[in-house]
Amino acid sequence: MKATSLDQFYQRLATAVGAEPHALLPPDAERAVGHFNVFNIQEQFRDYPEMPVMPYDRRAYYKISLIRGRSRAEYANKTIELDQNALLFATPKVPYYWVPQNPAQAGRFCVFTSEFLLPAKSGIILEELPLFQASGFPAFQVSDAEWTELNALFEKMERELASPYAYKYDLLRTYVLELLHAGQKLQPLPVQPAAPTAAARIASLFTELLERQFPLTTPPQQLPLRSAKDFADRLAVHVNHLNKALKQQTGHTTTALIAQRYVEEAKRLLQQPTWTVSQVSDSLGFAEVADFSHFFKRHTSLSPAAFRQ
Repeated sequence: MKATSLDQFYQRLATAVGAEPHALLPPDAERAVGHFNVFNIQEQFRDYPEMPVMPYDRRAYYKISLIRGRSRAEYANKTIELDQNALLFATPKVPYYWVPQNPAQAGRFCVFTSEFLLPAKSGIILEELPLFQASGFPAFQVSDAEWTELNALFEKMERELASPYAYKYDLLRTYVLELLHAGQKLQPLPVQPAAPTAAARIASLFTELLERQFPLTTPPQQLPLRSAKDFADRLAVHVNHLNKALKQQTGHTTTALIAQRYVEEAKRLLQQPTWTVSQVSDSLGFAEVADFSHFFKRHTSLSPAAFRQ
């Protein structure tokens, strides 16, 4: 089963609410590492008498929904009836079908990609959480008091996403983590975390080494570890072994994880008026500004100069 992409998600939502897809995107989505957005169900569907049925498929993104109104979540091996208030978690790996049972649906939902919650940023590996495992319990009834508390968290997300705060995506990550922990606490049975595997230990050590290099604080500062081989040598493992462990734990290659962190740091530095593009390029270890510009544009679709505007 082919996963529904973010573009398809926005196309479907735009069709359902009678809007253009670009009008549904956050105002500065290109500045974020990964993708995040949050929606108010009542606001989006206020002109429509019935909520659309969500088709049975997988999605290439994560989704957390807070729903008020009777509905049903159907999975390959189970059906969960949601009588009134519900908190629902969706992962790219598990297809499901959401069916509203009455027209009076309220609440909010957020969508985000795995890049938005990279282990280096969040300290967690999403697919290791019971919430996002095929055997996990992905939907929960919540009390009126719990619904009010969770809804307040979604409201904070909405306000923050619209704010000009330079570090708002870091704050939004903490809100998403709070939702994840709320779901973990609602698990029907206590779940003991699995003992870390060798791959998990390597991934953790790699993340620690990568993060230890940042933030860059002055233009003369240089990154000691730049390539996959640099990290493998420091960890005393073969570069292929490191790559396999990271791919297993995060779904990304060593080079991709390094590049994602470089892009994040480049974005932060480009927002600092005291750093020139040349200084950012040099501190990140690029031989030429043109190489840095090509790298940055490949990952963000913007040149460093355009990003600064």
